Formats: sequence, structure tokens, C-alpha cells
Amino acid sequence: MVKISTQLSLEEFLKQPETKPACEFIAGEILQKPMPKGRHSRLQGKLCQEINQLTEAAKIAYAFPALRCSFANRSLVPDVAVFLWNEIPLLANGEVPDRFDIPPSWVIEILSPEQRPNRVIGNLLHCLEHGSQLGWFIDPDDASILVFLPDSRPMLRQHQDPLPTLEAIPLSLTAAEVFGWLRMGR
Repeated sequence: MVKISTQLSLEEFLKQPETKPACEFIAGEILQKPMPKGRHSRLQGKLCQEINQLTEAAKIAYAFPALRCSFANRSLVPDVAVFLWNEIPLLANGEVPDRFDIPPSWVIEILSPEQRPNRVIGNLLHCLEHGSQLGWFIDPDDASILVFLPDSRPMLRQHQDPLPTLEAIPLSLTAAEVFGWLRMGR
């Protein structure tokens, strides 16, 4: 992440133009996320696809890729933000708003080589402290996933270890299946 010094408030930050890659507002600092690379993009896309395939039509949940979520004096852009259907904020006309001022029900971060793991984990913990029910920290280099639940110790998942999901989401995955998506053979 690239640190951009500033003295802006969260509201002032949110009025700034969006950047590519996205910037996050954390503890009064503006930090630019690294540009996603191949493995990151593949995992992000597959996770959204797999979750939405099981949940959207049944109106259980929806997985948003790279959605800005601003709450508790932070503005984060998780790699995947999953919201239970009844928690998705809607405009009066039933459309999804541009601005989400609540934490995701389930937040997923995929570590990029340029990122500092503890900063990313700090964002997951912030989400859990403010209402998220589940967090995944995916490390493609290590082929492991740290799972975070409120008021519990993190769980390391590798190989054939099953991955917990939100209770309402009928998704059954192992760490090996997630990392298997990286192999696209011909």
C-alpha cells in the first residue's frame, strides 16, 4: 500500500475522486491499495461468482467485488464484500446505492505481494469489531486462509480443511478448492 499523507476527515475523503487502484481511509491516513494481479483477480472473481450463483436468485446474500464500505471512521475497499440480502442498503426505488455506510456481513481480503499482512488483518478485525460476522484472509503464496469470527481466535485453513461461511449461505468449500481455481489448464 502506498501511503498518501493528508489531514482530511472521513467525509472530506469521501468527497475526493476515486482512484485506481482504490485508496482506503484508515486511522486518518489515506493508503492506496496495490493494483490487483492475475491470481488476485482470479480468486476475487471466482469467489463472487460462486457465492452469487448460490445466493442471488434465492435472495440470501450478494458478493460485491471491491466495494467501498465506510463506517466507524474508516473507508475500506475489501476485495469481496458479502452482504446478507436483508442487510443490503437500498434506495427508495429499490436500487443499490453507490455508498455503503455499514460493514459487510462477510469480508474477504486476498493478500497481494505488495501489501503488509498486518494492515490487511487490521482491516478485517475492524470490520468484525463493527458488525461483520466473518472474515477471510487469503494468502495465495502460502495457499492458506486465516478465518476470523467475532470473539474467537483466528483459524488457519489449508489443504482439505473446510472453510466456514455465513450460516445462511449454502456454500461448501475447502482451502484446496479455492486455490485450485488458480489452475486454469487448457
